Order: sequence, then structure tokens, then C-alpha cells
Amino acid sequence: MSSQHIQINDALVGYIRSMTHAEPDYMVRLREETLRDPLARMQITPEQGALLSVLTQLGRFKKTIEVGVFTGYSSLAVARALPENGKIIACDINEQWTSIARRYWKEAGLDHKIDLHLAPATNTLDAMLANGEAGTYDFAFIDADKPNYGNYYDRIFELLKPSGLIAVDNVLWYGRVIDPAVNDEETVALRAFNEKLSKDDRIWITMLAIGDGLTLAVKK
Repeated sequence: MSSQHIQINDALVGYIRSMTHAEPDYMVRLREETLRDPLARMQITPEQGALLSVLTQLGRFKKTIEVGVFTGYSSLAVARALPENGKIIACDINEQWTSIARRYWKEAGLDHKIDLHLAPATNTLDAMLANGEAGTYDFAFIDADKPNYGNYYDRIFELLKPSGLIAVDNVLWYGRVIDPAVNDEETVALRAFNEKLSKDDRIWITMLAIGDGLTLAVKK
């Protein structure tokens, strides 16, 4: 077994996508529309979306949380794999981006599975805890403002069941996390977050080199 990761170029990305089940048309069109946004880089890759769908199926998730909706691609990836009575509590603060998400959720016939909360995610998560929902959620996906990752994680950890899964995007931050010359607020926050999880003995953890880096953490 090799100790090195294969280098992924555009040709291999194309091959990977051709060997994976095709995205539904509504997800393809959402990606294409999002590419016109100057911040399109915030959208997860199709491979990450496929992984979220597979994990949702594998874990038989029903109650899930998303922190950071953007234009709704990751929400669709999870929602389409949820059972009919499954639910996503989706947290975001941007009406413009989530209006795009709402349009595609409805078109896909999945909007009944997604409960959007337009408010700071810490407020929504705190309200869920105050409502007695600790220990009742199966899965959470974090992909929002990096300085708050630790705050989201702490609350979500309490909301998850034992064996619940947290997925966290952008943990490699375009390679900046290992560049000592880069010390902006977001990079410093991600380094601290990654270190925090690496020392948390309440979880099983792995960091995947997919997209911009994806951490998976399972609550013991």
C-alpha cells in the first residue's frame, strides 16, 4: 500500500465524475448558476456532495443540521438521500443566496425536508438545545464562517446522538493551514479548530483530501 496520495488533475477529476452516478439535473443546473457568483468557490464539489449523499444513506440519517447553506447544493445532496420523514435544520443569514436554494429545493420536490432558519447559527443551535433537543440528531455539516467553527462544533456535539457524525468543510483552506507565512483571521481560526478536534478524545476523526479538505468526526 502506498504511503502517498495520488495527484488529482483535471483529467482524473473528469474520470472520477464519469464513474460516479450522474447528479440529478436540478443539481447540475444549480452548480452552473452558482458558478456565475463571484464567491462560487464556496460551493462544495460534486464529489463532496456525492459523499454526503452516501453517508446519509449509510447512516440512515433522519434528523440533520446544516450550518452554512450558500445556494443549497449540500442541502440537496443530503435531502435527496433522507427518508421521506427526514429533516434538515438549515442555518444561514444570507437571504439572497438562500433564495436561490429555496427555488431549487422546491423544484426538486425536497423543500418539505428542509427547515431554513435565517439567523446567526449559534442562536438557532442554542434555541435547539434550550428546547431539549440535545442528543437527538444524527448528522451535521459545517461550512460557514471559519472563526465560528469551534462555536458551531461545541453546540452540534451536544445536539448529536452517540455515533452521530459531523462533517466539516474547508479544513485544508487551499493549503494555507500549513503555510506559516499566512496568518489571517480565517486561517488562524481553522488551524486552531483542526488542532481542537485532533485532541478531542470524545470523537473518532479522519481528515480527507477531498475538495478543500473534509473532516469527519463521529461522536463516541
